[in-house]
Amino acid sequence: MTNQELIQIFLDHCAVERGLTKNSVSAYRRDLDKFNNFLSTQSMTLENIGATTISDFVAYLRTSGLGESSIARHVVAIRSLFSFLSKDQGIMNVAKEITPPRIPKRLPKALSISDIESLIASNSDDLSGVRDRALIETLYATGARVSEIVQLDTGDISKSDNETVTVKVRGKGGKERLVPLGKFAQHALDQYLTRSRPSLAKNSHQAALFLNEKRGTRLSRQSAWQIVMSAAKRAGIEREISPHALRHSFATHLLDGGADIRVVQELLGHSSVTTTQIYTLVTIDKLRESYASAHPRSR
Repeated sequence: MTNQELIQIFLDHCAVERGLTKNSVSAYRRDLDKFNNFLSTQSMTLENIGATTISDFVAYLRTSGLGESSIARHVVAIRSLFSFLSKDQGIMNVAKEITPPRIPKRLPKALSISDIESLIASNSDDLSGVRDRALIETLYATGARVSEIVQLDTGDISKSDNETVTVKVRGKGGKERLVPLGKFAQHALDQYLTRSRPSLAKNSHQAALFLNEKRGTRLSRQSAWQIVMSAAKRAGIEREISPHALRHSFATHLLDGGADIRVVQELLGHSSVTTTQIYTLVTIDKLRESYASAHPRSR
């Protein structure tokens, strides 16, 4: 089999058996295509290379000016590829000893509560503005990834007997989680569902929760990004804001408010609490700042 055929088998495995999202599979494809192009210049195949070839590829990426986080992502893709091929095709796993470069932990940049309020308040009361407000409220209320939010259907919002509203979010690997929805987000969604969505929908069979105004079809991930960035600009927030900043803010504000880290882990859909722990660094940093500015003998 050719390198490309082996890579395609792996990508099919990721999509079907592992249930990875389209974005994750596309990211694997881009990184492995670059690796395959490198092998082609060396006239090598996946079946006859050694660990030194992978090290040479990493060195090539570094000299081409790629950042360490991007290099680490390529290494992870190659390791996953060979791990699969060793089990499925009997190809020697020459990548198991190759470790990705260490990436220094960067603290997530959370918005202040006042910035969140300004972001939400910046939206108008026309059809798209009501939708945009509901989108931003839902992003902040659930801490969901933007790709998860745009995939929501109307049937994913449910109300229990005690009036608690929950959202069924489908995360990485097809894992589902239920996230409660606060009163502000509930109100924004009610407004959108009664006032805006019926006018945006071109047919009654459309299941998607958030719709675009042109075709009445599911709002794209790129459009959701643009909605958040435009709202930030109107709100006078100078630094660049993405939907992921709302996810960071959700986690940080919960921990600041005393939420248990295991609860935050479940709400974010993290498979490991280690991933969630980066947000505790943010709150500890705030504690240090408060101590340094308030304690008379802190310096």
